[in-house]
Amino acid sequence: MISLLDIRTRVADGTLSAADAIQTARERIAARDPAIGAVLRTAPEATAPARGPLAGIAVGIKDIIDTADMATESGSEIYAGWRPRADAAIVSRLRALGAVPLAKTATTAFAGLDPAATVNPHDPGHTPGGSSSGSAAAIAAGMLPLALGTQTGGSVIRPAAFCGIAAIKPSFRLLPTVGVKTFSWALDTVGLFGASVADIAHALALIADRPGLEAPAPERPRLALCLQDFAGSADADALAALDHAARAAERAGAVLRDLVLPEPFARAWAAHPTVQDFEARQALAWEYAEHREALPPVLRGQLDRAQDLSAADYDAARREAHRARRLLKALFADVDAILTVSSVGRAPKGLGSTGDARFNRLWTLMGVPCVTVPVPGDGLPLGVQVIARFGDDGRALAVARMIEGALARA
Repeated sequence: MISLLDIRTRVADGTLSAADAIQTARERIAARDPAIGAVLRTAPEATAPARGPLAGIAVGIKDIIDTADMATESGSEIYAGWRPRADAAIVSRLRALGAVPLAKTATTAFAGLDPAATVNPHDPGHTPGGSSSGSAAAIAAGMLPLALGTQTGGSVIRPAAFCGIAAIKPSFRLLPTVGVKTFSWALDTVGLFGASVADIAHALALIADRPGLEAPAPERPRLALCLQDFAGSADADALAALDHAARAAERAGAVLRDLVLPEPFARAWAAHPTVQDFEARQALAWEYAEHREALPPVLRGQLDRAQDLSAADYDAARREAHRARRLLKALFADVDAILTVSSVGRAPKGLGSTGDARFNRLWTLMGVPCVTVPVPGDGLPLGVQVIARFGDDGRALAVARMIEGALARA
């Protein structure tokens, strides 16, 4: 994989030009993507900025995020060839920092559950996850040092875990969603993928203009080990990876305790689909009314069922979410971060599904920062998820960086 920090160091010391770094990314895409299917199109050849804190960094942009120089098709034939007049706000921010939004990366249709054509770089017979499949796979295959995705249920954390890379779903609205195709306005969150936690921490600090996001972890961070039993059981491999990460963190100085989430969190977890689907019914109302038969089958069925949701259902689901958020704030008084699984297990075999988001969706609903850390081992990748209180993205990243380092030394 390509390290963002390594590129920046070499550009800063003059051993690599920003233009050469971008050209190398183009060459890697041309050489590697035919077997992966992560990149839909690349930006026209242009002069790469020579200066800026992200000069030399080629970025993958999930294809629901607007780019003025490349089509944005939202993974659907309905928008085939559609060219926005303007960049999304986050794309404009990347350009201002000197980065080059180089590639549009594959997404499931409208960031839903129907798989895209992308395969897992570790084994093409397995899914890379979704809906940010192309962004995760492009990082894992060493084509790009940074990519954007979005998460409404588990669409950043899960594909990152399946592909063995680092990623962050930041606190809700830390990064702008202006110019991003909406699925659920109360849940959609722009996230980052990279080769390491340090890479995504540096990128997020710059993009969000918050240098404190690269602060060090507490000397003895208090971690709560959480299994979310109401969401069902994780696979044995995922639980073993969680235990391995927990023991590595403990050896590095972390203080561990078990955390059983009280009943209101189970009700909030169950409420997530109601919030999501009630809003999706409205966000995709035009597509449903005018092009229902062009929608892929899983999304079409999801929107069919969503027609029966009432405003009362939605309001009740939101109340459950608010109750759980208040409780979670109190829980973080005693811990620095929660440690849990990133996914049910390894990437499922076959390309007919993007996997299961059941261990992600509560945290998306809570709006809190989540970082996935790859756990070394044999076979397809596994990851663990570090979660901090709302707005404390720096702590989530710092604890994840500590665990990443502890795992590397193990």
